[in-house]
Amino acid sequence: MRLRILEAAKQEFSAHGLAGARVDRIAAKAGANKRMLYYHVGNKDELYLAVLEGAYDKIRSEERGLDLEHLDPPEAIRRLIEFTWNYFLRNPEFLSLLNTENLAKAKHLKRSTKVKSMHSPFVEMIRTVVRRGVDSGDFQVAVDPVQLYISIAALSFFYLSNSATLSVIFGRDLLKKDARDERLEHMTALVLAALTGKSTAAFGGAMPVLRAAEHRVV
Repeated sequence: MRLRILEAAKQEFSAHGLAGARVDRIAAKAGANKRMLYYHVGNKDELYLAVLEGAYDKIRSEERGLDLEHLDPPEAIRRLIEFTWNYFLRNPEFLSLLNTENLAKAKHLKRSTKVKSMHSPFVEMIRTVVRRGVDSGDFQVAVDPVQLYISIAALSFFYLSNSATLSVIFGRDLLKKDARDERLEHMTALVLAALTGKSTAAFGGAMPVLRAAEHRVV
């Protein structure tokens, strides 16, 4: 029952935010009543925090399965970028939850006793990859693993969270398959070029030919 409640709550919070979410709708979607919901999870704020913690636990769990420690460093970084991009695509509710919590200045996440412990092993995993890359000569600099991950996540997050407005501004459908593939290639080339000191072209990141409409001066 708890898992059903959390799944229903995730959908409700991602669709309506914390303020717009309704406990009655969550209970109905979960096939429960409000009394059962409060018994299994707690009040609305406690339910929201449990959903946030579950969302972070899910992505960190899947990241641990990437087996980055046993890949060549450039391939490990490539796999991390591909995973992050595809995870965000597959889980748009995760991006919605992040947007909601950032608008609240992480007020609820600050109360979590679990989230920080989830992230420490993940940061160390990236640090190990970077150190191996420097030792092997693949990478030119031992970048801060936190900064590296934030950059990888940001390259995906901004594009996807703002795809509607960016598509209108630039006159492209940024969520078409070829546009998504181009974006992934571009992100991967940028990050690997920064780590290795090579050109983005070495990683398939050469700039695409400008579309005819983009040649016009406005």
